[in-house]
Amino acid sequence: MTRSTGHIIAGRFTSMIRKKGFFYELRKNKLLFLMIAPTLIFFFINSYVPMVGIYFAFTRFDFNGGLFGSPFVGLANFEFLWKSGVLWTLTRNTVAYNLAFIVFLNVTAIFCAILLSEMTGKFFKKLTQSVMFLPYFISFVLLNAIAYNMFNYDTGFVNTTLKSWGSGPVDIYNTPSSWVFLLIMFYVWKNVGYTMVIYLATITGISDEYYEAATIDGANIFQRIWFITIPMLKPTFIILLLFALGSIMKGQFDLFYQLIGNNGILYNATDILDTYVFRSLKVTFDIGMATSAGLFQSIFGFVLIMTVNYLIKKSNDEYALF
Repeated sequence: MTRSTGHIIAGRFTSMIRKKGFFYELRKNKLLFLMIAPTLIFFFINSYVPMVGIYFAFTRFDFNGGLFGSPFVGLANFEFLWKSGVLWTLTRNTVAYNLAFIVFLNVTAIFCAILLSEMTGKFFKKLTQSVMFLPYFISFVLLNAIAYNMFNYDTGFVNTTLKSWGSGPVDIYNTPSSWVFLLIMFYVWKNVGYTMVIYLATITGISDEYYEAATIDGANIFQRIWFITIPMLKPTFIILLLFALGSIMKGQFDLFYQLIGNNGILYNATDILDTYVFRSLKVTFDIGMATSAGLFQSIFGFVLIMTVNYLIKKSNDEYALF
């Protein structure tokens, strides 16, 4: 083979590689790209175009000036949030509640999934699963009505029962510490059925050979659960944990807003970033402050998920999201 022939072959090979780029894939799979186009357009319009509004975080918004006509104040909004202590309170509440949600929800869901998997009666098993899954479909507005009818000071079920027992009523809507437990309880009650189904599907996929071998070796039911079922649930738990940590700064706006509403007495113990941003836009119309809190929320959540994913990937690459 001459040198010129080799150059020609190399040039053609390089040309083929270049051709098999994005536009090559676009021509080859144009129908598939056409099918995914509506989704890309949806996210572009609703997720990327609104990112221009980040500029609000660095302005003192003026309705006459609009987005780019408002006075530029730099980091003054962030400085005010930090020095006033609002940012620390919101971050503390948001992170603490979400960590509690993750821990209590997953522990309860794993416990219920293991119990259901060990049940032998098919009818009772399906009935229990359906009853536990039902609260997931209850709206937060209805959940607020349930909570109000339970804890209302004058006519609530709890205080009515206490009065019938000769005890004094409890003013739960004016007791911030009570809602720390109530919010967690309502969240777990509403979501445990859905999360349990995920773990139950994982348990169903575990090979019976593991349990048969353990039974032959003399392992009892608790040993089989501890040494087989729980370790097999680890990958599912880590994936759900990463997804939950990705939105740990997002909070549960519907839950907090519907149950707490505009009760200022409870803000110190129950206010999160989402509810603060909503109130800033709805009540005070402070768009700059609301956007700065939302931007901090997004950056903090991004850094957190990247850090946790990196640590998990360093420990076990198979469990990482990317």
